[in-house]
Amino acid sequence: MSRVMTAGFLRLGKSLRFLMVGGVNTAFGLAFYPLLLWTVPLHYMAALGIAQVVCLCFAFTTYKLAVFRTRGNLLREFATFASFYLANYAANWLALPLLVEVGGVPPIVAQTGFTIVVIVGSWYWHNRVTFRERAAR
Repeated sequence: MSRVMTAGFLRLGKSLRFLMVGGVNTAFGLAFYPLLLWTVPLHYMAALGIAQVVCLCFAFTTYKLAVFRTRGNLLREFATFASFYLANYAANWLALPLLVEVGGVPPIVAQTGFTIVVIVGSWYWHNRVTFRERAAR
């Protein structure tokens, strides 16, 4: 990305940058999971675990650098960021087998639906908790 494009992107409002980066993260996650299923002989739950780790690191990096641009403690921010997703991952690990095995929903469709649910809470959590501005001491 050129410096002019980068500067223009960074001048956008935080909520607009969040939506744009969230779109990239969602597309990445929605593509990465099926790609694992289609290219690597993995059980759908093993693919889910791998996809969650890769997508968590990708999302943290993009939100930290492109949206919130905080100078806070990196480890604290990552732990707070991850805590939101760990709760969602736990729910995902319960819901996906129920949807697939009991409900007969194809894994990719079930995972896409679950992803949409997670998007709703992520703005509030990351804006108000993960990357909130800390008062100077």
